[in-house]
Amino acid sequence: MKIAVRYFSRGGNTKKLAEAIAAALGVEAMDLSVPLVDKVDLLFLGSSVYAYGVDGKVRNYLEDNAIRIGKLVNFSTAALISGTYQQISKIAEQNDIPLAQEEFHCRGSFAMLHKGRPNEADCAAAADFARQVVGG
Repeated sequence: MKIAVRYFSRGGNTKKLAEAIAAALGVEAMDLSVPLVDKVDLLFLGSSVYAYGVDGKVRNYLEDNAIRIGKLVNFSTAALISGTYQQISKIAEQNDIPLAQEEFHCRGSFAMLHKGRPNEADCAAAADFARQVVGG
């Protein structure tokens, strides 16, 4: 099974989760500046919520790489809302990208909120989530 991990992170919160997921799966986490060259069976895509939505770079990445994504797995961080699944599901549907029902979300630190998050326990939970998704 070919797996890739990509993320968009302004403050480093989502990057921490991406690196934990990638390490658990034996692949490298890369930011959205790295396109998918070949088709992947699973793309773990990390993003966050900025002003109640995902950054436009996430939308563009999915649009540009849609034909190379077998199935999309969403993970995210956010300080105030419960994740990016709804926004990602709309983008995936518009681009005919199958989206896993499973998702991972944890709090991310922002200003004075949720200091230190994601923490070690969050990263361990993200790694466990990734292993469960791939069946290991």
